[in-house]
Amino acid sequence: MAILAKKTIALKIVFAFISLAFFSAGFSQQTKQDQRVWFAFTGQYKVSNHWGYHIEAQFRMDNQLEQSQQNLFRVGTIYYLSDTKNLSVGYALVNTFSSSADDFFKENRLWEQFQVNKKWRDGKNLMTNRFRLEQRWVEKIGLVEANVVSMGSDYQNRLRYLNRNLFHLTDLKSTKEELYLVVQNEIFLTLGDNKVNAKVIDQNRFLIGLGLNYNNNIRLELGYLNHFITSSFSNDVMNHTLSISFIQNLLLQKP
Repeated sequence: MAILAKKTIALKIVFAFISLAFFSAGFSQQTKQDQRVWFAFTGQYKVSNHWGYHIEAQFRMDNQLEQSQQNLFRVGTIYYLSDTKNLSVGYALVNTFSSSADDFFKENRLWEQFQVNKKWRDGKNLMTNRFRLEQRWVEKIGLVEANVVSMGSDYQNRLRYLNRNLFHLTDLKSTKEELYLVVQNEIFLTLGDNKVNAKVIDQNRFLIGLGLNYNNNIRLELGYLNHFITSSFSNDVMNHTLSISFIQNLLLQKP
């Protein structure tokens, strides 16, 4: 009965996330549809009982892999409150392509987050809840006599909440090699008045896919990402995205 109850909970979580994806599709009747491919590398390295660091690089392309739409580089410091809870602070540099200016504009970003991990079903399944605050300085660019010029930047505060679930499917060659299902949703909320996006819901990202885990140190994930973006100045956008992620978690502390 306990196993059946846990399976029922897992199915309810998957159903809830799928419902969120379809719900986001109905936010606007004028939503523009597009296709993307995202590549991501994330590394977290624990160097002592309480301290570690985070590095991340993401490259977001069009579906033909011809035009870079955005690239992101994020670094941070992690403080481990316990085996299941941690705090992080850091900096991110984001370059985003503007089709109207045919050039990239920059964003400087500070971020702070709190993360809680919970294992269940004998430690085989993992749920992560992450709360992240961001302070964003987004560059404004425009054309002046056919030249791209910077016209300062706009500031935005944003809150992001991520719920991520890993469901064990099967072991492969050994218990160190695992195939799992990943289901996650992240919502972005605008805080206060700003000129970047006046809408309360800034974005929503729903992902479902498969992952390969080796010894809890290396993960490779392939999935479908439904990326819904709102805008105060034009139509909303829904990107149907192929997501490819490489994740590395290492313990570097000396025994």
